[in-house]
Amino acid sequence: MARSGQLDVKGVLLNWRLEGEGGVPLVCIHGVGSYLEAWNGVAERLKDCFAVLTFDLRGHGRSSRVKGRYEIDDFVGETLALADHLGFSTFNLAGFSLGGLIAQRLALTHAERLRKLVLLSTVAGRTPEERHAVRGRLAALMASDASAHHAASLSRWLTEDFQDANPGIIAELRRRDAENDRDCYAAAYRVLAETDYGGILDRILCPTLIVTGENDQGSSPRMARLMHEQVQGSELAILPGLRHSILIEAPALVAETMAGFLLSAGGGRGAVAHG
Repeated sequence: MARSGQLDVKGVLLNWRLEGEGGVPLVCIHGVGSYLEAWNGVAERLKDCFAVLTFDLRGHGRSSRVKGRYEIDDFVGETLALADHLGFSTFNLAGFSLGGLIAQRLALTHAERLRKLVLLSTVAGRTPEERHAVRGRLAALMASDASAHHAASLSRWLTEDFQDANPGIIAELRRRDAENDRDCYAAAYRVLAETDYGGILDRILCPTLIVTGENDQGSSPRMARLMHEQVQGSELAILPGLRHSILIEAPALVAETMAGFLLSAGGGRGAVAHG
């Protein structure tokens, strides 16, 4: 049975859900403009082995629509507050996209809390051209609205075959995205656009798995390989044919890849092949 609730963290109400309470704690952080349900396909497959905590970041889903500037340490502090609330003294941590940046920051500042780390479709070591591109998307977002940003981004997130075969999922994604608060979305996107730990990831010492889609433009295989080179003992998985939204398009493959890593005895360095 799943448990859910809301936790007040210094005036910010965080909406959370816990599935599979008997297992090892696994905290999962979603991306910009998303919501805890983005993890549903993965959580459903992992709940027999893990106590899977998902939650809506500030400004997202059913959490408080906090106005003003966001800092990455706001997200880190609120993630830790939820873990404390549920009695997770140590836990596995998985982050997708912006969630992966939050997870990197947490691993760099609170290493003692982590067992293993999973970085999904996230960024590090952007080139000048990539920095320019993401800042351009931020500027376009601030000049328009979240739904227009969604429409422009859909082809970067999901393959055309998946879009064509799953019109119901695409319609639900559009509906949920239209509910986003423009200011909150932009505040979170700014953190994504301006945060980069590419020069200091060698300070992450816990066993780490790095995963991205083969055709992800924003969280590219080049970035994933750079992270893999910097994080000692890390494992790397490049998922064939996929773009950015691997939680939506390939939850079974993501869950299988995560489980293979999280349930293994160690965190040996290597690549995880998928074909």
